[in-house]
Amino acid sequence: MSKSLERYADRFEQYAERFPRILDVIMVVSLIGCAVLGTQLSLPGSRPPDSGKPTEILLGLSCLVLLKYRTHPRTVLVVVALVTLAAVTRGYLLTPLLLAPLLAALYWLAVLCEPKTVRVFGTAGVVALSTANVIADSMDGLTVLLQVIGPVFWLALPLAAGRMTQLRRAYLESVQARAEHAERTREEEARLRVTEERVRIARELHDVVAHHLALANAQAGTAAHLARRDPEQTQKILDDLTGTTSSALRELKATLGLLREDDHPRGEGLEPAPGLARLPELISACASAGLDVTVTTEGVPRPLSPGVDLTAYRIVQEALTNVSKHAAAHSAHVRFTYADSRLLITVSNDGPVGPAPRSGGFGLMGMRERAHSIGGELCAGPRPEGGFEVTTALPLQPSAAVPEGDRR
Repeated sequence: MSKSLERYADRFEQYAERFPRILDVIMVVSLIGCAVLGTQLSLPGSRPPDSGKPTEILLGLSCLVLLKYRTHPRTVLVVVALVTLAAVTRGYLLTPLLLAPLLAALYWLAVLCEPKTVRVFGTAGVVALSTANVIADSMDGLTVLLQVIGPVFWLALPLAAGRMTQLRRAYLESVQARAEHAERTREEEARLRVTEERVRIARELHDVVAHHLALANAQAGTAAHLARRDPEQTQKILDDLTGTTSSALRELKATLGLLREDDHPRGEGLEPAPGLARLPELISACASAGLDVTVTTEGVPRPLSPGVDLTAYRIVQEALTNVSKHAAAHSAHVRFTYADSRLLITVSNDGPVGPAPRSGGFGLMGMRERAHSIGGELCAGPRPEGGFEVTTALPLQPSAAVPEGDRR
């Protein structure tokens, strides 16, 4: 039953919002009818006061004042209350019909005004009307208590109903505000995820493009240098150059394929993410570019999670790329140390360091972000004895969630 009433109330409020003036006119006409009918009522054995039409006209005019309840609820209440008091003091019987305009004014005051104003005006109206009802002779047959209880009861009803309506509107507004906030939060979270995905793909593209282009450039330069003196070595380097560009194309396809994975079944056309298992290929490519890389392992090798495996490979790849691009060294050393629950990776060279690593380019920034994304740490800088060194400590199991694209 309550749900049906709430449904009808919602429909009425929706209609009132669409056609407010029509409902106001209907309300005023109804209140005029109630007030006029109320002037014709009296107690058994008595007759209504013979005061002519002025009181009825005043009651009708007070109903017309109710058309301004939205903008001037206090003024409307005062006018209607004064007219009602005048009717009661002239001897008209105080009935709900006679009080109908005043009840409507009190209801809208309770709906539109703050509680303090409602208490002040409501108390004043109850006291004034009760006093006038006791002084008037329309209820001489009743006790003073009954003459006071009637006005208090009838005037309390619209105040309570208006307060309930005000609370219900505040509740609906809070629900709507929470829904809008939740929608904004979802949109912000979606934008944040899109931004993180773009950063991740940009980092992958930087690692792939920077590494392979640097190797291709070094291989092409070495081949050009040896073209006349050692044709066989030149041919071997050119073959390696073809492999480097082919590997770059494959990794670019795998990375960019993540942007179109909605168009294909899950994982179709995507290669597994590279890991330390491909380290021999990386060392071979660096050797063809003129960089001799040695690898040592300390401790007992342990299996790595996909996220840590990818991060370790990318950091070694970027560090060796920086050696090829910015250092005058012809050799580099990679050391893996398995200790407790962490993997320590050190990539160092003995040659002079160019300006790019000292300035902190995107390569170093990308390596540091990769290490931090799985709960690791990375330090990079010149060595006291000369050269440059990149040191990173990675947990064997990532402490932060790895994006799904990285796991593939």
